[in-house]
Amino acid sequence: MALWNFSSHFPLVGLLSFLLLHPITTTNTASVGIRIGVIRRPSTNAPIFREAASYVNSKECGYNDMDKIHISMTLDANYLRGTMAAVLSILQHSTCPENFVFHFLSERHEPEIFSNIASTFPYLNFKIYRFDSNRVRGKISKSIRQALDQPLNYARIYLADILPFDVNRVIYLDSDIIVVDDILKLWEVDLGEKVVAAPEYCHANFTTYFTDAFWSDGILSNTFHGRRPCYFNTGVMIIDVNKWKKQGYNQKLEEWMMVQKLKRIYHLGSLPPFLLIFAGKIKAVDHRWNQHGLGGDNFEGKCRSLHPGPISLLHWSGKGKPWLRLDSRKPCPIDHLWAPYDLYRSSRTWLEDK
Repeated sequence: MALWNFSSHFPLVGLLSFLLLHPITTTNTASVGIRIGVIRRPSTNAPIFREAASYVNSKECGYNDMDKIHISMTLDANYLRGTMAAVLSILQHSTCPENFVFHFLSERHEPEIFSNIASTFPYLNFKIYRFDSNRVRGKISKSIRQALDQPLNYARIYLADILPFDVNRVIYLDSDIIVVDDILKLWEVDLGEKVVAAPEYCHANFTTYFTDAFWSDGILSNTFHGRRPCYFNTGVMIIDVNKWKKQGYNQKLEEWMMVQKLKRIYHLGSLPPFLLIFAGKIKAVDHRWNQHGLGGDNFEGKCRSLHPGPISLLHWSGKGKPWLRLDSRKPCPIDHLWAPYDLYRSSRTWLEDK
């Protein structure tokens, strides 16, 4: 497992990229003018982002290790714009933003992406870990959408193996979310004896998440005997890392993935194995912490409206992503709630105060 820690330094390539994005200039405070800066994109298609404001803790925040809030997300070039917006939203609405430690999982070493994060959030405490896609090669079955078949979608299964030994709890978040509340409230949820906490949706038709082959097989369908299985979305979860390790959930999830390879029992990528193991056994969290489905369905991504009730987290799960719809100039009304957190610099030339 490779680890890159950018909280204190960059690798040489990342540093060079950072200097290209932030040329050293001198200013005269007695005068005010406009300077036009022109940048060259990195060799990859990684987007360029504006530097975010710095955020500091309130007086009531502690600074000890026990006060740290651990958040994990995946890093992918196609979703980097969403990741940046998500991080900004978390920091902006937090009482203790300096207490966050972000744990990013990446399938490959891409210096341009890594230096983009460091230059956009200069004060962010974050670490980047390489997820070995070989761990799921041969275990992934084709789903209803190609994007759901990427190995990185399965990285959340292996968090307990990847994170440092002193991380006992973590919030896992998808990259297509925006937080509009203090995430400390989610972090402090009491899991009790549970391993996973997440918003639970018992009104959903649970049978649709599995095939007829699953329900017609008495042995397979009996897995839900004695519990009331309810749908939950794996894009927002609090995980007790220690219990996950001790109870061997990596292996349990992999076993269901191998059953899927032998006998088609579901269609939705990495979600159903979690449902098979945890549905009806999680700590239920208020629905306000995952207003999901804003990306529409998995085929057409049609516009959807907000569900009634208070909202702490908006989630563009589904095919439609807000940055793509905004760029196409065919946004859904809900996408305008995401736009204020977009740090993407769309032009090669911009005006900057001198």
